[in-house]
Amino acid sequence: MEDPAQDWNDWLAGNAGRFLLFARQQTRCESDAEDVLQDSLVESWRRAGGRPDAALVFATIRRRAIDLGRSNDRRTVREQESGELLCAPAGDRETAEMLSHELRRLPPEQRDVLTLKFWGGLTFAEVATTLEIPPGTAASRYRLALESLRETLALSLP
Repeated sequence: MEDPAQDWNDWLAGNAGRFLLFARQQTRCESDAEDVLQDSLVESWRRAGGRPDAALVFATIRRRAIDLGRSNDRRTVREQESGELLCAPAGDRETAEMLSHELRRLPPEQRDVLTLKFWGGLTFAEVATTLEIPPGTAASRYRLALESLRETLALSLP
């Protein structure tokens, strides 16, 4: 009687290298290639009801890589759009760009708290839970971020 696990292991050992090479060519980084390959192998194996042919795996890798690239592009656009402040006066693109630049200059810990609190609409308790920090630390980082922005922008604005 055939052992499905051994069949899988033998098939994978014989094909993993070429599949990974193709996944690397289709994605933007090594970790994405590995994720796409893993998902593609599982999907292909399920769709074929056992050992898939190489063409199915390559097609699945390509499709998954395209989906991942599109998803990453959409996420990047959403992050950039959310980074632009809505509080700048309409038509004052220069102020919005300056503020966005100053946000990127904040320490990541302060920027994360500010983003979650201000744009995410979370309470300090929710921010603390999300970032796994005490609520007082979240409040302090928020205050420091706002002070830093006020000082920097006060020097920059006419």
